Amino acid sequence: MLHIALYQPEIPPNTGAIARQCVGMNARLHIIKPITFELSRGKAKRAGLDYWDDLKMTIHNDAGKFLLWLGKREPWLVTKKGILRYDKPCYKDEDIMIFGNETKGLPAEWLRQWAERTVSVPILGNVRSYNLANTVSILLAEASLKAGMYGGDGK
Repeated sequence: MLHIALYQPEIPPNTGAIARQCVGMNARLHIIKPITFELSRGKAKRAGLDYWDDLKMTIHNDAGKFLLWLGKREPWLVTKKGILRYDKPCYKDEDIMIFGNETKGLPAEWLRQWAERTVSVPILGNVRSYNLANTVSILLAEASLKAGMYGGDGK
């Protein structure tokens, strides 16, 4: 199972769409608090639709608690400043991908600590960044394929 971690997400519909994607790809969603919205109701749950009850989710009360859970594992950090194109790493089962929040991204110290494990999706057109939920979808599909989560028959 792959792990998707959202660092202090700010936009409820993005979190809901990511939750739905995690259910569909059998990934665990990690939310790193603080967040400014209620997860159990409202826009996040509406965007997750009736799949919310099937979501495997862990809530970390702060970055320190998340880092304790992470331990010595080395995550992939997804940032538009990443040094590796998203399709280059050899993702494997139990990999962790961390995504920054919609306005501030990831902590600078994390980007320094795991600099060699930063990945990005190329931006070819005239946009500042991609939508967080879309970026998670791209990475989760790529990582699931490379980790052998589904076979060549599309299942």
